[in-house]
Amino acid sequence: MSQPAVTVARPASPRRIAALALPALVVLAAEPLYVLVDTAVVGHLGRVPLAALAVGGTVLTLIAWIGTVVAYGTTGRSARRFGSGDRAAAVAEGVQSSWLALGVGVLVAVGMQLGAGALARTLAGDGGAVADAAAQWLRVAALGAPGLLLAAAGNGWLRGIQDTRRPLWFVLGPNLLSAVLCPLLVYPAGLGLIGSAVANVAAQTLGGLLFVGALVAERVPLRPRPAVIRQQLVLSRDLLIRGVAFQASFLSATAVAARFGAAAVGAHQIALQLWFFTALVLDALAIAAQALVGAALGAGDDVTARALARRIGLLGAVCGAAFAVLVAAGAGVVPGWFSSDPEVRGQALVAWPWFVAMLPLAGVVFALDGVLIGAGDVRYLRNLTIVAALGGFLPAIWVTYALDLGLGGIWAGLTLFVVIRLVALLLRLRSGGWAVVGAVRA
Repeated sequence: MSQPAVTVARPASPRRIAALALPALVVLAAEPLYVLVDTAVVGHLGRVPLAALAVGGTVLTLIAWIGTVVAYGTTGRSARRFGSGDRAAAVAEGVQSSWLALGVGVLVAVGMQLGAGALARTLAGDGGAVADAAAQWLRVAALGAPGLLLAAAGNGWLRGIQDTRRPLWFVLGPNLLSAVLCPLLVYPAGLGLIGSAVANVAAQTLGGLLFVGALVAERVPLRPRPAVIRQQLVLSRDLLIRGVAFQASFLSATAVAARFGAAAVGAHQIALQLWFFTALVLDALAIAAQALVGAALGAGDDVTARALARRIGLLGAVCGAAFAVLVAAGAGVVPGWFSSDPEVRGQALVAWPWFVAMLPLAGVVFALDGVLIGAGDVRYLRNLTIVAALGGFLPAIWVTYALDLGLGGIWAGLTLFVVIRLVALLLRLRSGGWAVVGAVRA
């Protein structure tokens, strides 16, 4: 008889949560850090290659976002199987999500060969040197899409079985290789901007192969199962719709900030990137929540799942409050790291109080997002995000524009977005409707 996952029987201690969250944080941070290295290397080639990388990198970021959706959807399903004591079924979820990732990755790679030129011209705003260079970079870099998405699926099922060690090395190793290859291919090898794309492809393909090798080593059937892939597509669809609501909200906020002048939009960019950084760190806690809550519910232990949800929510509040203290203390210093323009720094201070105030709330929101994703309650999250965006954030920022409320109004709208989600998540947590036990959520 198969035994329940050992990890479910353990108390939901902060140490146990940290053991899952910290490696996940390193994995989450690896790609943005590599992008910084890539940017620094290409930046010395001149203005046009750097602008082309910015255009192409935007598209690659969207592909990586699709990968995050695949990973999050796989983690919850795999964790439930693992918690029910069926490790083979948990890994089998990874097999099917890997087929899904491979299919989407190949479509992206082929699509970029055909449409990179038109896409680059649309994003670059012209048909000149930047657009041409971006299109060439995209055609090569897109060949790494299958590997990138396979690695995302691999991260998902390995987190589900609560193996955090292998994803750490499978992501760090290829990214370090790429960081070494990039300057070598760009300069001594004389490939220029294309050398950056080749280094990307090498890292992503190697990463994908490492995760596929981990699947093969599990000795489970590797054939595709269309019924399971369809179920995963439904879950991914809901997460994608939720993500689109986020993207529309933040793009609208930037558009409104731009209407208040260069200083306002520059200050908004500073605060927004810091916000994204804190979200990245807090997402590591959400990933731990996905794995632990999914496993507890898969084991039929809704009591442990509820206890985990409460503890992870409290940890999210603590982490968010710690960030709030740091951000508040850096109010007079941090904006100066990003701009020497006194007007930009002054505008940043307009957004700062809202930024600080929302961080403890956001810590709870991100943590509980992870709880509900782990529980497979993704439809609720999708609907909540749409309601919070259409009923809170978007109206608030366009009212800000109409009444000329400036950057403070935009960040008040973002705070409202967080508050609506927090209230709805706490009500959902209290209702218990999310805590459906069993290896598979209907």
